[in-house]
Amino acid sequence: MTAEILDGKAIAATERERIAVEVAELKAQGITPGLAAVLVGDDPASHIYVGMKHRDCQAVGMESRVIELPATVSQRELLDHVAALNTDDSIDGIIVQLPLPEGLDAYSVQEELEPTKDVDALHPYTAGRLAGGRPTFYSATPYGVIRILEHAGIETAGRNVVIVGRSNLVGRPLATMLSLKGRDATVTLAHSRTPDLAGVCRGADILIAAVGVPHLIGADMVKPGAVVIDVGTNRIDDNRLVGDVDFDAVVEVAGAITPVPGGVGPMTRTMLLQNTLEAARARRGLPRRHQP
Repeated sequence: MTAEILDGKAIAATERERIAVEVAELKAQGITPGLAAVLVGDDPASHIYVGMKHRDCQAVGMESRVIELPATVSQRELLDHVAALNTDDSIDGIIVQLPLPEGLDAYSVQEELEPTKDVDALHPYTAGRLAGGRPTFYSATPYGVIRILEHAGIETAGRNVVIVGRSNLVGRPLATMLSLKGRDATVTLAHSRTPDLAGVCRGADILIAAVGVPHLIGADMVKPGAVVIDVGTNRIDDNRLVGDVDFDAVVEVAGAITPVPGGVGPMTRTMLLQNTLEAARARRGLPRRHQP
């Protein structure tokens, strides 16, 4: 058996086409959604990623602003920049690109964000709303995973889902999202200290790897016919980008699988656009078009 390939790149393109249409509808009403990215320091990966977000915004007709700050910026100065964006009516969404340089406290920066503009879904208020079952925004990567499953027609209700990785960016919010009423999955959040990790994974109807270890998930850890979603992005010695799943082995066992690259990654940036679009609507008292 060879698994169906869940093409995140193609799904993201479809989503962006829809977003562009909805942005055009808002612009016809005099509303241009705006996204601001705060970039601190000279991390090459961060510069590449923010540049991609900037181009994504332009492609769908959104305004994009990039605030570049030196690695020597003080915590107070960084917080002041975020505070200024909070009160800027032309900006609907704010992201502070992580990781921050050493010496800067990311958590306090996230707390400074205006929750109505928290399109990265990192503010404690946003996380609390999700935990209470009344989400405002979904984290972009977990949201991308959800949309891939929906586009592929993969039912989550009553399914056993195992998520390997408990980060605040992916594992924890995704576990909550999948267990909410309407999705109704039975979720196990596994991690490096889970006894018999392989056995736990083999019990999954849907297995999601989000731990950041190249090729951690092998064919012997996957139930035949299971859906495998690979969130991992790892650079290995020959500079190839690989996931947390041993794709070549697992593709022969799984029923469906996302590749790396071309799986969850394109969806992350796309769902950031979706969050910005919904923030623009909500901030002007317009009904959400797509509820999280």
